[in-house]
Amino acid sequence: MAAALMQEIIQDNLYNYPKYYDLVFGSDWAAEVAFLEAAFAKHGNGKIKRLFEPGCGTGRLMYRLAKLGYDVAGNDLAEPAVDYCNDRLEQHGFPRTAEVGDMCDFRVKRKFDVAFNMINTFRHLPSGDHARRHLECIAGCLKKGGLYFLGLHLTPTRGEPMDEEHWSGRRGNLTVLSRVWTVERNLRKRVERVRMSFDVYTPTRMFRLVNCADFRTYTARQMADLISSVPQFRVVEMYDFAYNIDRPVKIDPETEDVVYVLEKT
Repeated sequence: MAAALMQEIIQDNLYNYPKYYDLVFGSDWAAEVAFLEAAFAKHGNGKIKRLFEPGCGTGRLMYRLAKLGYDVAGNDLAEPAVDYCNDRLEQHGFPRTAEVGDMCDFRVKRKFDVAFNMINTFRHLPSGDHARRHLECIAGCLKKGGLYFLGLHLTPTRGEPMDEEHWSGRRGNLTVLSRVWTVERNLRKRVERVRMSFDVYTPTRMFRLVNCADFRTYTARQMADLISSVPQFRVVEMYDFAYNIDRPVKIDPETEDVVYVLEKT
């Protein structure tokens, strides 16, 4: 019976299913929040209070940072995810501060101390022009000396890149198993096409959500060139996805996972 039920396959944008997305990708929140707070103390200039997350999605970090006393806001193009984010903020007693918006075309009324984008959302931007506009928007929303934490997967220039990842999450009677795998990588066009699936298990239903997405590729050199093309920022440190504040990394040809700490000059 289970095998027959799993034949139900839904082709749709996974960001339209924020409950499932959040269950899978929200599981590592504690390590990320601890890292961010340690990095605020290590690299911040003065008191850090106001935080902005471009491409905030479900706000998996936003409401947890709000519970720690920060003022949080964010934007995302996926309206269902923004609604989910705002509903959760409201449920925890915070204002609905996420907006539907483009992460490379926005302005803010009051500047922020920190911006953060931790898990590769940046690579959805399809061109170098979009990426520069994004960094310029972030610079525009930060105070002088403000920090931007930008996490992404680089394309290594030595060794084989990682082509498949798996995550899982469980909450009550809901279980979601996620798989992301590369189906095409064109380094000349700088496009990595991936397929993503969620296997969703509830007490009464089992089904699979499937989606395709394109990510822009970045070698370490290409990323360095991009950052240097936006003079409002300088790199102050780099870490990997182990989120160890005491172990910054130096990028080499095999490096894949990087969190850049950028400072607005």
